[in-house]
Amino acid sequence: MNATIAGLLTGLVLGLAAAFGGFGAFLIVAVLGGLGLLAGRVLDGKLDLSQLTGRERR
Repeated sequence: MNATIAGLLTGLVLGLAAAFGGFGAFLIVAVLGGLGLLAGRVLDGKLDLSQLTGRERR
């Protein structure tokens, strides 16, 4: 899945959350989506958090 499709799906989910759940649901979905993005980037090896944790990656 490329970035365009991922962005489209994210926008659709956020739009549905805003339409049916209100602003609070929109914020919850946006925050959880951001956390999921960070976790995915770490697992793919595209984001290195060793400087923040003080641990060196081997």
